Amino acid sequence: MKHNNYKLPIVHLFSVLLLNPLVSCQLDYKFYDDSCPNLTKIVRYGVWSAMSNDTRMAASLLRLHFHDCFVNGCDGSLLLDGENGEKNALANRNSARGFEVIDNIKANLEKACPATVSCADILALAAREAVYLTGGPFWNVPLGRRDGLTGSQTAANQQIPSPFDPLEIITAKFTSKGLELKDVVVLSGGHTLGFAQCFTFKTRLFNFSGSGKPDPALDASFLQSLQNVCPNQADSDTNLAPFDSTSSKFDNLYYKLLVDNSGLLQSDQALMGDNKTASFVSYYSKFPYLFFKDFGVSMVKMGGIGVLTGQNGEIRKNCRLKN
Repeated sequence: MKHNNYKLPIVHLFSVLLLNPLVSCQLDYKFYDDSCPNLTKIVRYGVWSAMSNDTRMAASLLRLHFHDCFVNGCDGSLLLDGENGEKNALANRNSARGFEVIDNIKANLEKACPATVSCADILALAAREAVYLTGGPFWNVPLGRRDGLTGSQTAANQQIPSPFDPLEIITAKFTSKGLELKDVVVLSGGHTLGFAQCFTFKTRLFNFSGSGKPDPALDASFLQSLQNVCPNQADSDTNLAPFDSTSSKFDNLYYKLLVDNSGLLQSDQALMGDNKTASFVSYYSKFPYLFFKDFGVSMVKMGGIGVLTGQNGEIRKNCRLKN
């Protein structure tokens, strides 16, 4: 496995203090300051170490937190093993990655502060560190989540936004969680990191909407490059294409590509087909630091979806199993 020269940052490139009324009443920014003072260092090292071995891991960890929060809230239920668990849902099976990274972080935290930090909080912190260590914003994460006792494959299949969903369905899935249209555009910007499997966008290349032709919205040179990566045959379905040319760096190139009709997923490019979402895309394509700021705000909002606190849930000793 290739090793990359990631360096732990000494100073924050972009730091913002966030106080979100939706979550501040339940969660606390200083929740573990006394009970586990080295929490951030342990999580950061675990994420940095994983990324040093696999540059795709940053995107994978961000995605884990997103997929966890959209199913019964941010309760770590995605991490549970089990035949009917969320890991086997369509959006996660053979694509969700990073579980072993969370396992390693949890094991180190159990040594440092046993039975103290929830797996749900580890996911929230790991997502923040993944973004920060790839050059993105730093935001303060409210903590104190408890872990859920059950996962739901059915709920995951129904509630996680799909690359095949039209924009109105994706928007409805966001608003059902208390998020807004702006959050749809901002959080979609997480696709500035990582790769997508060919099957998630191949119909755009050869048979868009059953026409037998490519998606006319695709830039011609971009179309040609994607057809080379994803030829029109079944064995290319799991080939990987980067969301953008800086797939291991958190930046605003994602939005610039959408403006140029070079978004990888149809669900991403669809943001340019609606006047309101298109105006946000244009805004973030021009002002990267404002995208960074808003991304942190939206991540805090998302991280507050359906949290369990206090006597609800538990602190799992093993993130894959309930106690």
